[in-house]
Amino acid sequence: MAIKVTMPRLSDTMTEGTVATWLKKVGDKISEGDILAEIETDKATMEFESFNEGTLLHIGIQAGETAPVDSLLAIIGNEGEDISALLAGGDAPAAAEAPKTDAAPAAEAKTETAAPAKAATELPKGVVVVTMPRLSDTMTEGTVATWLKKVGDAVAEGDILAEIETDKATMEFESFNEGTLLYIGIQEGNTAPVDSLLAIIGPAGTDVSGIASNYTAGGATTASAPATEEAKAAPTAEKAPEVVAETSNGGRILASPLAKKIASDKGIQLTQVKGSGENGRIVKSDIENFTPSTQAQPTATATAAAPKAETAAPAAPKVFVPAGEVFTEEIKNSQMRKIIAKRLAESLFTAPHYNLVIEVSMDDAMASRATINTVPDTKVSFNDMVIKACALALKKHPKINSQWKEDAIIINHHVNIGVAVAVEDGLVVPVLKFTDAMSLSQIGASVRDLAGRAKNKKLGPQEMEGSTFTVSNLGMFGITEFNSIINQPNSAILSVGAIVEKPVVKNGQIVVGNTMMLSLACDHRTIDGATGAQFLQTLKQYIESPVTMLA
Repeated sequence: MAIKVTMPRLSDTMTEGTVATWLKKVGDKISEGDILAEIETDKATMEFESFNEGTLLHIGIQAGETAPVDSLLAIIGNEGEDISALLAGGDAPAAAEAPKTDAAPAAEAKTETAAPAKAATELPKGVVVVTMPRLSDTMTEGTVATWLKKVGDAVAEGDILAEIETDKATMEFESFNEGTLLYIGIQEGNTAPVDSLLAIIGPAGTDVSGIASNYTAGGATTASAPATEEAKAAPTAEKAPEVVAETSNGGRILASPLAKKIASDKGIQLTQVKGSGENGRIVKSDIENFTPSTQAQPTATATAAAPKAETAAPAAPKVFVPAGEVFTEEIKNSQMRKIIAKRLAESLFTAPHYNLVIEVSMDDAMASRATINTVPDTKVSFNDMVIKACALALKKHPKINSQWKEDAIIINHHVNIGVAVAVEDGLVVPVLKFTDAMSLSQIGASVRDLAGRAKNKKLGPQEMEGSTFTVSNLGMFGITEFNSIINQPNSAILSVGAIVEKPVVKNGQIVVGNTMMLSLACDHRTIDGATGAQFLQTLKQYIESPVTMLA
């Protein structure tokens, strides 16, 4: 049966898209996962893959043409199939299968709450199936970090149902329906593909066991157990009763999923922990540094009240093991860690890396920074100065600001610099859009804002997309020199080391100076050695003479 494929919504602000290139033509065989076309949105040009298989029977939007979201993009079906009815405006049975990548949770929930066509006809009145949303452009599966509602709870439109961990961040997922939470399909800590059954919402008392047991996403049954009284008493609900999600007055405790897990393992009540994150959010370090001083007194009292026969019992002798003991710990890989491993391996083994290293004098930069920071409400770091210098150097050497495709090299004439930020679960790269147009103080404020929200998992997927160049700085840890793996589809990444005070030669004299090492990792498919060297020379000139960045 022929299927309509519509123009997808690939970003939260996208209202129309332009087909940049068709990678398939009418008559070609299509497999699930094949790239159909490259679509240009208001934010980036992205590959659009097929979620159906068959033959490409019709192309509705030609290369170079622009059309609104949900316009007819293509029709896929059996070879020779009559599609005249679909072209005349008939409904397609699987029109909703156009993937939803970077859309905001609002758009996701509205489109993804629709069950497959077969199940939709069997849904009782008022019952809505909520599926695992696609919360980023690269997300194929998600992990439920925390459920904020339980079966039987009343749900209003706009209520936060759960926190969902994607390959980029942990995001709150809100309901766009109201009713009673009748069924939970993916328990906390479990991972499931996009479009799997996440929950069922409807009128209180509705029997949805048949819907849950018959629901499939991508051919795999995702239901776990019917929404019965037994479900409320499931082992997951008893796993860690001491880890509270609400205060005594019903207020919600803000805590990262990892912090909750560690607290559960250590038997720590979250109500006793003071959060150091944004808005008092409890993070991993708060749990690790927590000292349960208030628990010492009850323990001592209990010991004192114990029968003398028990307190006088001799302690068992400790067995001496000369070689020590073997101790291992297994930590389940998060979605972020899995994606980091996958992408960095792909980058290292597909892009031929080489590294260029240059030493930069920082004496004038240090003096300039001290002067700049005397201006009220201004705070500029050395990293901000490096980012600004990179943006200006990229405008002079656009080949560094490029990306590789099999049939062409894309030169980006806009500069979007990604800044690597370490978070408790791994690494994220928030992006400064149009960095070359930003002042030093704007760069400083933006980096602090993005880095702070990244560490508190408050970044949206759109804030981590579209980079054309990346900067990674480990100087604050005392690392003087290192080489990074390219953050594809970028062609280069700059590694920034610590500023070191050491003897240097100036005007034939040995004097004390301050220097910094910069290492540029390049993709040799797009950047030749001489091109990379010229970029570093320009970058060195800007950093060593910061006044030139103001010209």
